[in-house]
Amino acid sequence: MKTTNQLKKLTLLLAVLFMAYSCNNDDDDDTTEPQSTTITALASDSGDLSILVAALQRAGLDTTLDTAGSFTVFAPTNTAFENFLADNNISALEEIPVDVLTQVLLNHVIAGEVFSTSLSTGYGNTLATKPGTGENLSIYINTSNGVKLNGVSNVAQADIDASNGVIHIVDAVIGLPNIVDHALANSDLSSLVGALTSGGNTTFTTLLSTPGDFTVFAPNNAAFASFTTTNDIPSVLANHVIPGATAISTGLSNSYVNTAAMFNDTMNALSMYINTDNGVTINGNSSVIAADIVATNGVIHVVDEVIDLPSIVDFALADPTFETLVAALTRSDLTFDYVTTLSTPNGTDPAPFTVFAPTNAAFGDLLTELGYEGLGDIDEPTLKATLDMHAVAGLNVLAGDLTDNFAVPTLGGNITANVTGGATLTDANDRVSNIIVVNVQAANGVIHAIDKVILPQL
Repeated sequence: MKTTNQLKKLTLLLAVLFMAYSCNNDDDDDTTEPQSTTITALASDSGDLSILVAALQRAGLDTTLDTAGSFTVFAPTNTAFENFLADNNISALEEIPVDVLTQVLLNHVIAGEVFSTSLSTGYGNTLATKPGTGENLSIYINTSNGVKLNGVSNVAQADIDASNGVIHIVDAVIGLPNIVDHALANSDLSSLVGALTSGGNTTFTTLLSTPGDFTVFAPNNAAFASFTTTNDIPSVLANHVIPGATAISTGLSNSYVNTAAMFNDTMNALSMYINTDNGVTINGNSSVIAADIVATNGVIHVVDEVIDLPSIVDFALADPTFETLVAALTRSDLTFDYVTTLSTPNGTDPAPFTVFAPTNAAFGDLLTELGYEGLGDIDEPTLKATLDMHAVAGLNVLAGDLTDNFAVPTLGGNITANVTGGATLTDANDRVSNIIVVNVQAANGVIHAIDKVILPQL
């Protein structure tokens, strides 16, 4: 009996060992796993994407989309490519320079895997880059009626899952967008487009379609709906454009820049004050609500107010450096209304003005110099006489107009400008003020910031 039991146990043990061995052998033999299907492989298997595959191969991107990673590809059909070539008077894919073709293809690729259920109306970035700067180009996705890209390409088939991302088939090639292309694609900028092309005027759309570097602060439709002005509309529109620069939001700081608008039909560009203390605010009243829409020729920042042509008062109010000056100009006991006067439109007497604007620090030093605790301690006649020393009526005097021993005719009397060794102003008390910021050009005059308050004869 004992022997029989031992034999049963041995048999059972051998059976277990055999089963384990067999299972292990089965696992070891099952070395062929299903091959992963990459974006390139899926495109290659589709006859309707053969031109896309040929383009990827020519640009050397087929290998990229055949490797591990995570990509979203908007894949144009053969018909889409044929239409693209015809629209651009190109007879064959080989005629497109490889570097251009590469960027066009990258403009159809977004980093990461984004299925249609995750798409929403707004901006993203493709892997294409802006020439010269390297910022990734923006793409506008509109999901209000299907999925439309940059206003030109519709998703015809979505969510083709690949091992390294997802493919969405599109019916048009997504060209590299310039600033005008982005404006046309976004329906919330339709009022801006209408203003830019009003009366058949194509000056701005032509300019902003050309290669170069532009920064455009683009008012949305709500901004235009609430906007009224007596100023020339083309000049107002030009006041939203900074030529010669692609100003990405992270590179902005509290500073003045020049716009494409001009003072009094001269070549003096109007200034724009950018404040980044709390978001990005332009000239004190217009805020950026969507930043860094990158195009091939610059960048767009959407703003919530139309930026009208600024007066001297507008700049004084916008720039926190002049808070004490504003407090002085608006003191309730003053017998002269500086704000109304300095808001006089250009072309109306006594505009234009030249204002030498003391900084907050300059006023602080003045109070110490005169032994006052605060601005309110200065009597009204002295304050008015002092403020008069900082304004010139009827002249737009730029820094380049100043020379040594130049007599500046302020409302309070002459002061002397000198430029040798740096621009300075000397008052009747031989006190010297340095001009530290020059040529802040408003629509009705110019501001120069100074580091010392100018005093009348003491």
